[in-house]
Amino acid sequence: MRNKITNAISDFFFEYETPRQVLVRNRRVGVVCRLIQLGVLAYIIGWVFIYEKGYQSTDTAVSSVFTKMKGVGYTNVEGVEKVWDVADYVFPPQGDASFVVMTNYIITEGQSLGKCPELPGKHNCTSNTDCEGGSFKRTGHGSMTGICDNTTKTCEVLAWCPVEDDHHIPEPPLLMSAENYTLFIKNSVTFPIFGVTRSNLVEGIDAHYISKCLYHPEKSPLCPIFKMGDIISLSGFNFETIAKVGGAIGIVVDWTCNFDLDVRHCKPKYNFHGLYGNPDEKDKARASVGYNFRFARHYFEDKVQKRTLLKVFGIRLDIIVQSLARKFDVIPTLTAIGSGVGIFGVATVVCDLVLLYLLPKRQFYKNMKFKYTDTHGQPDNDSFDLEPNNYYGLEAKAEHVQDTGRYNEPDSEAGSTETETHK
Repeated sequence: MRNKITNAISDFFFEYETPRQVLVRNRRVGVVCRLIQLGVLAYIIGWVFIYEKGYQSTDTAVSSVFTKMKGVGYTNVEGVEKVWDVADYVFPPQGDASFVVMTNYIITEGQSLGKCPELPGKHNCTSNTDCEGGSFKRTGHGSMTGICDNTTKTCEVLAWCPVEDDHHIPEPPLLMSAENYTLFIKNSVTFPIFGVTRSNLVEGIDAHYISKCLYHPEKSPLCPIFKMGDIISLSGFNFETIAKVGGAIGIVVDWTCNFDLDVRHCKPKYNFHGLYGNPDEKDKARASVGYNFRFARHYFEDKVQKRTLLKVFGIRLDIIVQSLARKFDVIPTLTAIGSGVGIFGVATVVCDLVLLYLLPKRQFYKNMKFKYTDTHGQPDNDSFDLEPNNYYGLEAKAEHVQDTGRYNEPDSEAGSTETETHK
């Protein structure tokens, strides 16, 4: 028993096991194997390393965006002239990454709290019984008083009077001058894993350059100042159409950087996407087109609170920062190589299936690949009552005798060839 344990421990530490291999000379199987291996190699080199850059680690940026609009607009509505500056047409005015530039509006001036009839079509009536006092209608302007106005044949409401009439949208848009407004974008990004901070005001963009430049995708791709008309056209929309009813534009600042190169090569790219608001060109869902909201300016006149209500149609600008930085790293490189080596095993599996189950001589190949033994009739060293050293000596002699006659035996595995057996 002690000798068995000693031998087992000795075999565990001082013996090496290797899989048995069979060399098969078959053109079809050989071609299939090499084609699969070539495909795996192309996948590893072309896709994993070149396209996906599997030898690099990645990081996304923490970003901050600051915006500033400039430009002056002018309107003349029914002889009333008005000049619009940034404080009038940008909502909200804080310089956020998402804001609205007003391009059209419907104004209702001098509203005060009182009782007045609804607009035709909002809540028509023929008698007071059609107007339930104290109730509200979702599309109405106020609380119904229970009275039907005989002139308009609509219910009277307690609301800001006169009520807003927004059935007719001005055309052409009142603030077509918005096409010449300019937008300044200041963006900073930090890649915390790599410890790199960059700004879209990259090398060469100073105060003198900014005072003269205007973004152009080919001539000035790094200029951070954009003309509104260019933003709309680059997003695929028509300015007059989107200015009438409003819409949304996405400005994407793309930071895709390879830090294996110099940091100065890490520069932003700007892309423009029309999100919604151009019914004649891209927006096929006609149920709700454009973008609008209401804004009121309150004031007192003769100690009576009044307000000027504006229904604002505008272009919503959303500045979106997307980023991906890469840099060489040993761990993902070894992981990619290891997974690629493992995929090479697919060739062996496929070829074994072809060899053992599809070819006409599959039984012959099975005999070559698998060695069958029957242990029930095999004596062990205990049955002969031999010492371990004597047992291994006899085993070595037996192997020597087998080796000397191996090539003379017609059924030996080392000398086997593909032959046809005729019965």
